[in-house]
Amino acid sequence: MPLSALQALPDEARLWLFALARPVEASTLAPDLEALLGRWQHKGIQYRGAWVLLEPRLLAIAEPSLAAQPSGCAIDGMLRGVARVVAGLGLALEDPQAVLVRLSDGIRALSRSELEARLSDGTLDGATPVLDLALLTVGDLRRGKLERPLAATWIGRKYKVQAPVSTGA
Repeated sequence: MPLSALQALPDEARLWLFALARPVEASTLAPDLEALLGRWQHKGIQYRGAWVLLEPRLLAIAEPSLAAQPSGCAIDGMLRGVARVVAGLGLALEDPQAVLVRLSDGIRALSRSELEARLSDGTLDGATPVLDLALLTVGDLRRGKLERPLAATWIGRKYKVQAPVSTGA
């Protein structure tokens, strides 16, 4: 996971993760995201946001001061700006209610009904990696909390999915 753009930020820096509906190259996003973050300010405060494409469908934006002094208006403005950038490039963001899982053919966004169907038919199990787009800090991302086995998430608790039994010696 290339976190170099976030390297200078402290672990406490506030983080936002966005899932794109289809893969994109960082070079496609760069001009518009750089412009957006370069003019990101509210009530005279200039924010120092950084961004990175973690993989072709996963965008991360972080900013260090908003963790200690959050501004709902500044955050809302950035979120609207990201939506405009994405739409302006002919892209779309995944439904924030979707569950993102990593399957053999890549990341998939599943609706709740599709999630339940895949749990029932066995195409998802306790070991299936689930991506948590609700991480709050760059430190959480650095510590590998983005991806967890399905059994260790709210899905495992709700649907009583157990972790796979290890058969190692």
